[in-house]
Amino acid sequence: MPVTMPATADPTHPTTGLVRPPTGVGPAAPASLWVAMYHSVGDCSDDPYRITVSPHRLERQLRWLRRRGLRGVGVAELLAARARGEGDGLVGLTFDDGYADFTEHALPLLRRYGCGATLFVLPGRLDGVNAWDPAGARKPLLGKHGIRAAAATEGIEIGSHGLTHVDLTKADDRLLRSEVAGSRAVLTELVGAPVRGFCYPYGAVDARSADTVRDAGYTYACAVDPGPLGGPYALPRVHIGERDTSWRLHLKHRLHRLRRHPVEGV
Repeated sequence: MPVTMPATADPTHPTTGLVRPPTGVGPAAPASLWVAMYHSVGDCSDDPYRITVSPHRLERQLRWLRRRGLRGVGVAELLAARARGEGDGLVGLTFDDGYADFTEHALPLLRRYGCGATLFVLPGRLDGVNAWDPAGARKPLLGKHGIRAAAATEGIEIGSHGLTHVDLTKADDRLLRSEVAGSRAVLTELVGAPVRGFCYPYGAVDARSADTVRDAGYTYACAVDPGPLGGPYALPRVHIGERDTSWRLHLKHRLHRLRRHPVEGV
């Protein structure tokens, strides 16, 4: 059955384009802050879902940000700056799934351009692969060593993507708590610091999953397009892919700011 895709999402992959109408109630309050959503950084030759950007493309995209006086940061840093009434020159950079190529390809480029980012990882799939994607290449995921190395890098924030990458809107209460609270406990012990951010697998969020994330002690959560849900536990993001040249980035940045309204509580 066809689904309606958000204007800023890649239409070919559930993570970058899945929109499920939330069952909860609340005012529509998408954020005017700009948060870019990346996944893998590496070889794009076998990439049917268009979740991969090449190192060359990522470098051009980071250079585009810096030429415009913008700097990429992790989401926690972005939200803290906004709370202080600052952050006009900051954009959020997020990398979902915790692919092993983050430390090999993305991290050196982020450091070169003075950028930070939030890396959302899956502590239930340490040293595993992206088994949730039925097609395309099997991509290795970070293990304990890689996650700790990323966490030790200035400007890099580690967040949770759940334990194993399941759709939380379809999980029963026990699985939901395990994926949300359980992953935070594992990551906190792994990196030796509190884990503040959560990212909904597939971008799927409803009121029940958002409440569970809040109750687990996270301070914010990222979705893709959260629909009528708003606030710090349903932050929208813009998918960035290999096809996003300077002109496409300009349009995405401008259109996102025109479409969104400030989020109360952020």
